Amino acid sequence: MKNSYIVIENDAALFGILLIILGIIFYTSNIKTTFWKKFYTFFPVILMCYFIPSLLNTIGVVSPDKSNLYFVASRYLLPTSLVLLTLSVDLKEISKLGSKALIMFFTGTLGIIIGGPIAILLVINFFPSLVTINPEELARGMSTIAGSWIGGGC
Repeated sequence: MKNSYIVIENDAALFGILLIILGIIFYTSNIKTTFWKKFYTFFPVILMCYFIPSLLNTIGVVSPDKSNLYFVASRYLLPTSLVLLTLSVDLKEISKLGSKALIMFFTGTLGIIIGGPIAILLVINFFPSLVTINPEELARGMSTIAGSWIGGGC
């Protein structure tokens, strides 16, 4: 039986639809009526931002095979969003956390950046049969994981 769903193949149109959906979610989350307050008590805004667009894929409106939107969003929109997010950081307020918080943050970051490669080197030297992957691929994977653990991403 042939699928009768409408598949949106134009990434610009799909991006516009996603923006409209997210705009509606954020607009309704700021409405102070009893219905919307109760609704977003049980269904948090961030859940709805993930759930409703995912329904487009589930019901067949969007085809991941035909859309290149994820690639564009992850390569262009995400880095731009991260830059805009960091522009709004209040460094004076962060400095009020004190030196202990900053030391803890940088110690954790260094521990992840340095600890991962040291752990891999130890495992490769003492248990070489456990590592069956190309070292270059292993380094790429570790950099991705380290980047996500310290607040970034690839």
